[in-house]
Amino acid sequence: MMKRSKEILILGASYGSLLGAKLALAGHKVHLVCLPQEAEVINENGVLVRMPVRGRPEPVLIDSKTLAGEVTAGGPEAVDVDRFDLVALAMQEPQYRLDEIRSLLQRIGDAGKPCMSIMNMPPLPYLRRIPGLDCDALRECYVDASVWDALEPSLVTLCSPDPQAFRPPGEPLNLLQVALPTNFKAARFERDEHTELLRQLERDIVDARLNVDGEEIELPVKLRVHDSIFVPMAKWSMLLTGNYRCIQRDRLIAIRDAVHGDIAESKRIYDWVADLCITLGADRDDLVPFEKYAKAAEGLEKPSSAARALDSGAVFIERVDLLVKNVALQHGLRDSAIDQIVDDVEFRLERNRALKAS
Repeated sequence: MMKRSKEILILGASYGSLLGAKLALAGHKVHLVCLPQEAEVINENGVLVRMPVRGRPEPVLIDSKTLAGEVTAGGPEAVDVDRFDLVALAMQEPQYRLDEIRSLLQRIGDAGKPCMSIMNMPPLPYLRRIPGLDCDALRECYVDASVWDALEPSLVTLCSPDPQAFRPPGEPLNLLQVALPTNFKAARFERDEHTELLRQLERDIVDARLNVDGEEIELPVKLRVHDSIFVPMAKWSMLLTGNYRCIQRDRLIAIRDAVHGDIAESKRIYDWVADLCITLGADRDDLVPFEKYAKAAEGLEKPSSAARALDSGAVFIERVDLLVKNVALQHGLRDSAIDQIVDDVEFRLERNRALKAS
């Protein structure tokens, strides 16, 4: 008997296109929530994901119009929440405060749909699954924490957004370029039925093959499901060591330069954040060794998306830096380098707000 294809709702069509393309390759139906101009292009031309594949001289292009599944797109107002088996949260955290997205999130919560975040900033309901955290004291780390009150913690999990991808400037809106084709690492849900859904998607993505010039090839960027709820938090060390240290008060630097400019200090910051995760309950095996991250960072030649957003005048960004600082303070821990990162980000935000107000 053929398995029923799943219907996956993904909020966010930029980074969400990567997960969406992988799910469509595996035969599932994906609907992306995005801006009208994005939806028009995607519905007409599909999504295109360009990624490097080991052993091939040129990147491979995934065209959703040629896949076993399908990818559609539209605005938040018209979404029929009831038809979906899973919701993936792929927008930047500040976007959820917008009225139409907030309303959709409320409908998702009311319908009791399982949600898997692939945001860098973990949704507040996910943090409520971690024993010993005072999550009410962490609300200030979010642009508008009230939007997350719509979701039940048992129905929310986190998937570490380890793959690095971006929309190349000057290219079509439906094209995503993968810079680092690593895996999505998801924590289990509290309920077995929802975890089994993730495991089915994991198996389907592993089994999927793309036809390239008559050859069926395996693609990187898998979904890996873990029993530990701490595995996705391995990203915290990476973000604080690389992504947020791209942000200087007077300029931006590449992730590679943030990490390798002072490798000893980078390792110290990385390990400090990892030790914080262990304090929360993570096992050392849940985390990624610094050496593996440092090697991957050699190929990250652009500033992070948070850094680029600040440089473009953003007045809100995801504040994983502030979250890590405040979680550490709850355990009596503090680090001067983390404080400096937070200060630099807040300096840039305050300057952008002042410019916008002038």
